[in-house]
Amino acid sequence: MGPTHLVPGRRGRRLRVALSAALVASPLLAACGSDSGGIAVNVYYSTEENFDKVVATCNDAAQGRYRIVLNGLPREADGQREQMVRRLAAGDTDMDVLGLDVTWVSEFAEAGWIAEWTGQDKTDVETGTLRGPLDTARWKDKLYAAPKNTNVQLLWYRGDLVQTPPKTWAEMLEQANKLKADGKPSTVLMTGAQYEGLVVQFNTLVAGAGGKILSDDSTKAVVDEGAVRALQALKDLATSPVASASLSNAKEDDIRLAFQGGGAAFELNWPYVYAAMGKANPDLAKNFKWAPYPSVDADKNGSATIGGFNLAVSAYSQHKPEAFEAAKCLRNAANQKFSAINSGVPPTIESVYDDPEMVKPYPMRDAILDELKKAAVRPITPAYQNASTLISTILSPPAAIDPKATADRLRSELQDALDSKGVLP
Repeated sequence: MGPTHLVPGRRGRRLRVALSAALVASPLLAACGSDSGGIAVNVYYSTEENFDKVVATCNDAAQGRYRIVLNGLPREADGQREQMVRRLAAGDTDMDVLGLDVTWVSEFAEAGWIAEWTGQDKTDVETGTLRGPLDTARWKDKLYAAPKNTNVQLLWYRGDLVQTPPKTWAEMLEQANKLKADGKPSTVLMTGAQYEGLVVQFNTLVAGAGGKILSDDSTKAVVDEGAVRALQALKDLATSPVASASLSNAKEDDIRLAFQGGGAAFELNWPYVYAAMGKANPDLAKNFKWAPYPSVDADKNGSATIGGFNLAVSAYSQHKPEAFEAAKCLRNAANQKFSAINSGVPPTIESVYDDPEMVKPYPMRDAILDELKKAAVRPITPAYQNASTLISTILSPPAAIDPKATADRLRSELQDALDSKGVLP
């Protein structure tokens, strides 16, 4: 989904914990060679249900020419990124294919850590891939990754409580407050913890208010009046009686679990929650509905922030031809369809949405595709990590936001972050 970030002053301890957890929790952590003594293509990827089955399918397709070995990264994105950054900065040759959050590609490319996709490999990736996800894989007009899965958040709601889903933020709060007054489940669940999930909400609300955080070339901090209205919307929810008591600490899985418990009316989250709901609470799943992410302004179309993962090949890989081939297999149309149906992650290849087998298990596919075609892309800049960490820090906790004063602070401190040239955390 979206990355999480470290609080300054805790980085060393958090990194040690993340690395230790990865070593203990991942029995798939690989050595350089495969069990057969042939070429091992080491894939470093975050936790995704059933991804081991995709790896097995691609190993069958390789017919022994190489073997993909799946290396599990820490569950949280801050740990994922830091583990890869540390090893790549040291020129580690044991890493071949890297699962990168869409916000990391420009940083890794600028640092010289990932290889450019060229020739037939480039053509194979670009053909049929949606423009939005493809834009997240490029840096300086060159392709540096293959979009594996994409993501946009939707508004999830209880169909037995809400007859017509709200189109605006204010309508959502109004409906929730009425449900509360009637003694019905009414909580609005949102990722409000100090991490990337809060940045995603803010970016989406800014787009839904017709505003900007940064200039088009991502070199200047704008934080305009649309951003001020987005800040007001965050505060409105955080200080509302329908906000979750844990909003300022809530992340994606926290709100997923809370909604599955039956006490909420609305949830702003990624599409993976649909498959999870069907398994966890089949009765509630019958009334689990979806709608576009609500906009701030009634006369603006909401623009959900694009997320997802891209597959890059390490510049230090000693098996680049095999690594490029393996990455293409892991994200081909058949495997994207499998992952969409079984793991709830939206495809980046447009034709997959039209596949008849997607109709029953992935009924929200048309809504996702519509959102993807007008999605808001987070700033594509090597300084994104600095900017994102700063935004999440300034916006936390959301209840303490003072829209105009917070916007002024964001504008000033974001410019300093953009001017930073560092790529290490």
